[in-house]
Amino acid sequence: MDVREFDFDLPPELIAQEPAADRSAARLLHLDRASGRITHARVADLPQRLERGDLVVVNDTRVFPARLLGRRVPSGGAVECPLVRREAIESVADPSAATSSSTEVWEALMHPGQKLKPGGRVEFGQGKILHGEVLERRFFGRRLIRLWTRDWPGVDAAVDAIGHVPLPPYIKRADTAEDRDRYQTVFARTRGSIAAPTAGLHFGPPILEALAARGIGRAEITLHVGYGTFQPVRVDRVEDHHLEVEHYEVSPAAGKSIESARGEGRRIVAVGTTTTRTLEAVARDNGGAIVAGAGATDLFIYPGFRFQVVDALLTNFHLPQSSLLMLVSAFAGRELVLTAYHTAVAERYRFYSYGDAMLIT
Repeated sequence: MDVREFDFDLPPELIAQEPAADRSAARLLHLDRASGRITHARVADLPQRLERGDLVVVNDTRVFPARLLGRRVPSGGAVECPLVRREAIESVADPSAATSSSTEVWEALMHPGQKLKPGGRVEFGQGKILHGEVLERRFFGRRLIRLWTRDWPGVDAAVDAIGHVPLPPYIKRADTAEDRDRYQTVFARTRGSIAAPTAGLHFGPPILEALAARGIGRAEITLHVGYGTFQPVRVDRVEDHHLEVEHYEVSPAAGKSIESARGEGRRIVAVGTTTTRTLEAVARDNGGAIVAGAGATDLFIYPGFRFQVVDALLTNFHLPQSSLLMLVSAFAGRELVLTAYHTAVAERYRFYSYGDAMLIT
């Protein structure tokens, strides 16, 4: 299957740069898979668009401020270092870090890459410093970097204090204090994501109360969103693309709720592509059942995939030729999804992370 089959034209002005006035104020395009019917509503109307007895499953991962801004040592030149994945927590081997509380090794996307060779040193923060040393050069601008600090209890505390919200590159502005709240779901619990599960950003207390009042349940699972979720598709054939591994956890309570709903014939409504991938990955590895536990998955869902768990999907609008658009197309059919996207463009919906939403039933 050709990646170009998942292309569409999107006017740049439709890429949302700011979140909606409140979490449930975004618009909602409702696509019915059986009839192909498209209707328009607001996210606040979601409880009326679902059925009593449905189980809404959300991702409760918490985004951490993974984008570090600092300077090279000794030149002082600016450096940007979005953290991608922790690879190790080490005992201190570097004499200059001998008084630090911990030393961690991370994969990072560092800029300017040509000036950050192995052995290069960087610093982040003012007064209280997080130190870094480049250990290894990797593909596509990535570096392996050692981080340590003498000024905070540990690297996580330093990153939380001085890091910036890792807004996607299509948001063409600096992050603000408001983003620390708005680029986080209200059910965020477990720190570990470098990007938000954006469909969940639309939920606030009023809509959660309305869902409960209508008899719609909620279960929370965890997938720590990594670079794999939104990495570019750099191949021509869809089948040749591979996602990076991301880690998940399904609690005993969530597993029981999901399996109970399925056993009773109630619909599983996945909030977001990350939730969808987690549910389907767990089912694939456990004979179709949702089993409690922790694990990792690189499941790539594209047309032809057989869904075992998810009956309905709430998702934002995704980039052309992206793995996320391919997942949505697998769920509802490529032609139907692209028709819905063309409608969304014509109706001036707002796209991507801070944009509007799409409900597929």
